[in-house]
Amino acid sequence: MRFSKAFIPTAKEAPSGAVLDSHIFLSRAGFVVQVASGLYNYLPLGKRVLKKIEAIINDEMQRCDAQEVELSFVTPAELWQESGRIEKFGKELLRFRDRKDNLFVLGPTHEEMMVNIVRNRVTSYKQLPLNLYQIKTKFRDEARPRFGLMRAREFVMKDGYSFHASNKDLDREFNAMEAAYKRILERLGLEFRIVEADSGAIGGSGSKELMVLANSGEDTLAVCDSCEYGANIEAAKRSPHREIPEAPEAEFNKFKTPGIKSIEDLASFFRVDPYYTLKTVVKRAIYEEGDEIVFFFLRGSDDLQEVKAVNAAGALDLVDVSEDEIKALGFIPGFIGPLDVKNVKCIFDNDLKDAEHMICGANEEDFHFVNVAMSVIEDAQFAELYEVKEADGCPHCSGTLSFTKGIEVGHIFKLGTTYSKALGAEFLNEKGQSVPFIMGTYGMGVSRLIAAVIEQHHDEKGCIWTPATAPYLVNVMVSNIKDDDQLQLGEKLYNRLRDAGVDVILDDRKERFGFKMKDAELIGFPFTVIVGKELQNGNVQILHRQTLEKSVVAKDKVFEAVMELIG
Repeated sequence: MRFSKAFIPTAKEAPSGAVLDSHIFLSRAGFVVQVASGLYNYLPLGKRVLKKIEAIINDEMQRCDAQEVELSFVTPAELWQESGRIEKFGKELLRFRDRKDNLFVLGPTHEEMMVNIVRNRVTSYKQLPLNLYQIKTKFRDEARPRFGLMRAREFVMKDGYSFHASNKDLDREFNAMEAAYKRILERLGLEFRIVEADSGAIGGSGSKELMVLANSGEDTLAVCDSCEYGANIEAAKRSPHREIPEAPEAEFNKFKTPGIKSIEDLASFFRVDPYYTLKTVVKRAIYEEGDEIVFFFLRGSDDLQEVKAVNAAGALDLVDVSEDEIKALGFIPGFIGPLDVKNVKCIFDNDLKDAEHMICGANEEDFHFVNVAMSVIEDAQFAELYEVKEADGCPHCSGTLSFTKGIEVGHIFKLGTTYSKALGAEFLNEKGQSVPFIMGTYGMGVSRLIAAVIEQHHDEKGCIWTPATAPYLVNVMVSNIKDDDQLQLGEKLYNRLRDAGVDVILDDRKERFGFKMKDAELIGFPFTVIVGKELQNGNVQILHRQTLEKSVVAKDKVFEAVMELIG
């Protein structure tokens, strides 16, 4: 491609409201252009990057015997009604009716559609396993689309679905897909972690996220300093406490604690570690039908992880509760405890099982109980509620957890029979019994990967593409096209590289050298061959975008030098 013929509308100014570097540089460098809130057009450079990422994904999927399909973007709403997700997915699911008043949705994900393809077409265990995938435009009507391609309403996604006759075979495929996704990110040149995660609205179990490490990431990850363990903070676990504070010595009793409402004040008042105080977090749980107030109890040294709490309550969401609402139930904010609580759902953190020497609210203003043994609470419901903290112990080794930021670019699940049961998708097993398919699902955000590359690889000048993702690997820049020697050498090198199968662009524009150089740095070509004044000495320069260093190469050796650089 010749720059003089290419459609690459670079700009000096960042788009209005752009915050992330990927949003700024992809827009300024002419990769994408916004057409409406959360909607983007891909210009030629952006499309080239998109196709390169897709090619790597397709290659790795073929290695795993996954088969590519193309599903309709428009999905009959009745499939979502069958699965029970049409209301659960909320307003992000865009619904519309056609001229015959039939209800449809724009697919944000395609579990229902893929199950519909397989049911009644795969009828025997002999036809399994089966892994089908697509790379497809999706639409989610985000309430607050932002950050460019990172959180757009319309996006390109690779979504795959596997069908199995046994959980053992699902485990095999899940591990194979995890390994394939790892190879994809390695080939893209990204630093990443595969972490344990919450399953969210998709459902199922065995959930893992692929996180590209970047300071701008929206997700907080807990990672071990000694092993490969990593988890989204929403699902992160820790080892049992390695150092237990000294327990307070006291008989069970009720103490007057005037005005002592906070954990900090309570621990200070009794001169104990917060570990031995009981924290109560009051939330209203929202269900598909109705709601209720829930008391969540955990140690005062811990904080409630709301995603874990949502799962423990079996709710769709949790919302805050006012002090007036708490008082209307007959409880005093700041003095709530678990003893003799009636008509309110109570959930206790697992770490409280068999806990002793606890100090908790007495459900009476200005009073707390001391030396409470949690074993006295009958029929207590326990669940994991705590949020890990930095310096907590790793649950898999003797290492220590620390926090980092990540960008979710992939998510894989063991769905089990969640969707096959709901949609009546069954096959005959070895015993001749009709049973639902056991499923897995494997998603990867293709358009989000474009942004993730730049979030991890950029500087103040612009993009720094990895070799596997660059729209053009080499940029041959003729400094002054009026100089016949420069133009002739540039044309010769461009043609040789192109004939050798190298993705190369020739900057033959009638522009100043400085203008061309700023474009080269902004766009982020890995290597720019500068055919300029050094030609008088028989040399050219090669700019390495990663380091911004320039190397001098003899003009008759430049082709070999470039080929060696690109490997």
